[in-house]
Amino acid sequence: MSHYSKPPSGNIVDWSHPDLQLLLSKTEGWSLDNRGVHAPLACELHIGWGAGVGRAATLVYQREGVMVVETRFAIPKGEHVRVDRIQAGAARSSWGIVVDGREGVRAEDRANGVHVHWVHMR
Repeated sequence: MSHYSKPPSGNIVDWSHPDLQLLLSKTEGWSLDNRGVHAPLACELHIGWGAGVGRAATLVYQREGVMVVETRFAIPKGEHVRVDRIQAGAARSSWGIVVDGREGVRAEDRANGVHVHWVHMR
């Protein structure tokens, strides 16, 4: 065994065992969704570096270097965006690139035409 190989776990799993299959079937359809962890914040999204007019959006998640933004429209991957918002009473702008996006999967997302976009900040 090289030092790059994983050591054997010592545990053998029978993935076809009925009890395990029953447990796994209960998780079908689950998805991870971090929205709701942070309070949504209304913002204005400017698409492209030269965009003069912003469009309404909602900032639903933010941490160092990444934002998750909800919109009522699709934004192509690779698009440059500016996110304007009010934080602690002051206007703030952040620039980034859309790295992924999709239609919302929640029932209320589908009913309202929500798209969720992941933006890496510059």
